[in-house]
Amino acid sequence: MKKVLCSFAVLFLFFCPLLWAQQPEEEVLPRYMTLSEQLLLEKYWSVPRFLGENTSPPPRPVRAMAEWEELQAIAITWRGFWPILTEIVRASQKECRVLITCPDSTSLTNARNYLSSRGINLQHNLDFLVTPSNSLWIRDYGPNTAYMGMVDSMCIIDWIYNRPRPLDDSMPAVIAQRLNVPFYNAAQAPDDLVNTGGNFMCDGMGTGFSSKLVLHENAPGNGFGVTPKSEAQIDRIMREYMGLKRYIKMEVLPYDGIHHIDMHMKLLDEETLLVGQYPTGVSDGPQIEANIQYVLSNFKTYLGTPFKVIRIPMPPHDGKYPSQGGHYRTYLNAVFVNKTVIVPFYEEKYDTTARRIWQEALPGYNIVGIDCNHIIPAYGAIHCITKEIGVSDPLLILHQPLSNQVSSCMVNNAATTGYTIWASAHHRSGIDTLKVCYATNPNGPWTCTPLPLHKPDDTLWTHRGLIPRQPAGTTIYYYLEAVAKSGKRMARPMPAPKGYWKFCVQDESVNVRPELPNVSLRSIYPNPASAITVVPLYAENATFATVSVHNAMGQTVQTLFEGELPAGEKNLFLHADQLPAGTYWVTVRTPHQALTQKLLVR
Repeated sequence: MKKVLCSFAVLFLFFCPLLWAQQPEEEVLPRYMTLSEQLLLEKYWSVPRFLGENTSPPPRPVRAMAEWEELQAIAITWRGFWPILTEIVRASQKECRVLITCPDSTSLTNARNYLSSRGINLQHNLDFLVTPSNSLWIRDYGPNTAYMGMVDSMCIIDWIYNRPRPLDDSMPAVIAQRLNVPFYNAAQAPDDLVNTGGNFMCDGMGTGFSSKLVLHENAPGNGFGVTPKSEAQIDRIMREYMGLKRYIKMEVLPYDGIHHIDMHMKLLDEETLLVGQYPTGVSDGPQIEANIQYVLSNFKTYLGTPFKVIRIPMPPHDGKYPSQGGHYRTYLNAVFVNKTVIVPFYEEKYDTTARRIWQEALPGYNIVGIDCNHIIPAYGAIHCITKEIGVSDPLLILHQPLSNQVSSCMVNNAATTGYTIWASAHHRSGIDTLKVCYATNPNGPWTCTPLPLHKPDDTLWTHRGLIPRQPAGTTIYYYLEAVAKSGKRMARPMPAPKGYWKFCVQDESVNVRPELPNVSLRSIYPNPASAITVVPLYAENATFATVSVHNAMGQTVQTLFEGELPAGEKNLFLHADQLPAGTYWVTVRTPHQALTQKLLVR
């Protein structure tokens, strides 16, 4: 480990005079790569680096932690933006320890004095670690928590930071040493992977998300000095180091200069995506929507069900959006800290709506807003300057809420005796009890009933039980609670009983919808197009249809669909990057209709 740090220190001294010399205290490196760093890339990657000892995958399968899981600590780096860091500490130390990394002893003294002067209790849930760093963007270079086995033992996973910031790149190894947990680094060929934490999210069950930045930065001629890799090779590395079974990659956005998904998307749980929304046709809105529709049409949750999408507005800056010169304001760049969610705020007239959406999506969580107007011009906010460190002995509860199954209401009929709850719980000591607690009022009283062991094997759901039948018109609130054989107790949702899932009850009925023979071709987006493009259709009833793309001469250049078009909504996808720039026409033909829409490819 010392040899690793020594090597990075040599690199830092080599580049320091050019990049970081004589920086004022509040002048910090932005999240994006500076021009000076771009000019130094080739020389930086040509210097040999010591990679540490564990440059091979973990010895057994791992499960990368989801961000909403239980944390032992939240990590930050004390380099500028002190007021924002202070408020993160204030909110986080109520939930877990805060690990504050300081680049030197002077920074440590400054941090302690500043926090104390702002009313922070230095004796409560604070750890300080003096270790060199280059920037405060610990999300992008910090440690990734994973568990060998499903929950058996914690480890730290790392990859190569996509910035020429050697001291930042060394920090995961330092934190792993501080925590005394195994450290695995995908940094040596053929596993030398360039990646960044702000461009990675996972559901904790083997599904990961990134933009295609990860493909570009590991492609031939990548400029990072790593071996070129195909998408399949990148997927293999992420499977072996992070336990990903699926690695979903979306198109980069036109106006997001860093191409990190944490600026416009957030996983709230295994089935729910919180997605940024611009006014129609504005800024990155069309490509964000195309990406989300691509995900919805091609991927399911780990349970095999459709993802649920919640929209949240992307607020303007002085009335302008990024495409109009405004800052890249976002409410998605937030962080879970156990029962609290810390969200970037900007202006009350927009923040009020954002708080409501967050609170409705996550009942019972403490939503804390922090003013991020000062930091957002550097292309980052709360999520970017924090990093979760999971607990060493997680108690994992898995369940698909009844409100996510088919509809938000359960139907009473003659055979209904109750509403079936399937779930499973996992802890390295084993599970003693698992129960469901329910009420007909969110304030209680709560009735708890055991979920007996149903299938003690490797099936997804190991426990099954019932919430008793309730009268039609009732809203039922419920949560799960597990106790491990070690005595550890955990609820899900974590803030229960303040946090809960809910569903309604209705009597059996039949809703008859008249069938109409028409098909609608809705607005294609983004248009103009340059990458994945969505062709949205809606059919009132199933019908045969052909959907094709024609050039300006009327020649068919692509057939997007031919066959039985099912009733309901369906998205088709056109790869505009495979077409020469120009004007095209998308045509939908059914036995009764012919619909056409113009498409510009740039």
